[in-house]
Amino acid sequence: MKKKYFYPLSEEGITNQDIAVANKVLKSKQITMSNYTRKFEKEFSKKIGSRYALMVNSGSSANLLAVFAAGNLMRKNRLKPGDEVILPILCWPTSLWPLIQLGLKPIFVDIDKKNLNILEDQIEKKITKKTKAIMLINVLGNCCDLFKIKKIAKKHKLIIFEDNCESLGSKYKNKNLGTFGDFGTFSFFYSHQITSGEGGMVTCNNPKDYEILFSLRSHGWLGGLMSYSRNMKTYNSYIKKNPNLDPRYIFTNSGFNLRPMDINASIGLNQFKKLDIFKKKRNKNRNLIIKSLKSSANWDNQFSFIEARNDLNPSWMVLPIILKTKFKKIKKKFLNFLDNNGVETRPIISGSFNNQPAYKLYKFDKYNDKFFPNSQFIEDHGFVIGLHKHQMKKTNIEKLSRLMMKIDLIK
Repeated sequence: MKKKYFYPLSEEGITNQDIAVANKVLKSKQITMSNYTRKFEKEFSKKIGSRYALMVNSGSSANLLAVFAAGNLMRKNRLKPGDEVILPILCWPTSLWPLIQLGLKPIFVDIDKKNLNILEDQIEKKITKKTKAIMLINVLGNCCDLFKIKKIAKKHKLIIFEDNCESLGSKYKNKNLGTFGDFGTFSFFYSHQITSGEGGMVTCNNPKDYEILFSLRSHGWLGGLMSYSRNMKTYNSYIKKNPNLDPRYIFTNSGFNLRPMDINASIGLNQFKKLDIFKKKRNKNRNLIIKSLKSSANWDNQFSFIEARNDLNPSWMVLPIILKTKFKKIKKKFLNFLDNNGVETRPIISGSFNNQPAYKLYKFDKYNDKFFPNSQFIEDHGFVIGLHKHQMKKTNIEKLSRLMMKIDLIK
């Protein structure tokens, strides 16, 4: 039985309106990928500012699809086994594993403690003749200097993957995160800025990349292109070249089955329309919590907070909190104290990934740094608490603050 918290990491994100649109899909008996998926993709690309958007069944699938599209035989400048890809050591596993599954070599870079994102100044030091891409991860609503990254990528002819699964709605210099790279990926997991239950999106601007993404999403199957009018030219050319095959079952590429269900798309579309409202409330909740904590004496001797970088209009997913060094040794006891008193916490992403057993299993330490001081500091001192889509009760914020300030009593 799931433990009940007065202050959970995330609240139940599905509304009665979401349930109503999902029921409409169920009654239509068209629950697999169909009209709502196309509507969601269209609305998403329009608002985010990408030429194309393709919905999949999770954010992890979005990363998988983007990486494999970049390495596909149909792509002119494709990634090949043995190519190196730079990424931050503070990462979620499914930003990394698609690289491994394609036979690529991950090269890790430490993070900036101020914003939790990759250290831009360390990237070029890691670039070799084998470096062909960068996997950026916009952490919890924040980002690095993305224009600087684009200059580096252009200089060295690198593909940019922008994992924006945690930062939907954030804008850097008035441009949506997730639109700076060749591929952008998004997640609609229930704890994220919006939810479709499970779901994700891949964005791109190149029509050939979109065609490859589309094919890979569904078995490498040509059939799905019939329902997307922008691809009728491609569809008809394959029919003409293969007159002896049943046009309904022509396979032009490798692929997966990463298709979403229309039920999920209907919920995602409904929530996406309220993204700006959710963003405003999450950000307000964050400010109220920090204000409450800062009203306590000596708060700055106990905690610090991750702030948005300059020129960023953030869409915070959770609230990262950094303990002062003197509390490092009692962090685990403090988090247990919070848990026992109804406050749910978790590490910042998966911590410094070089400490994970999988890092050693795949022997990444043989060709990467042994120690990443900034990421290790964040693992040792950091944790997150939730930010909710709806206005938090004043009494809950005050109770949360009182519990947080009891850290001095932990022995």
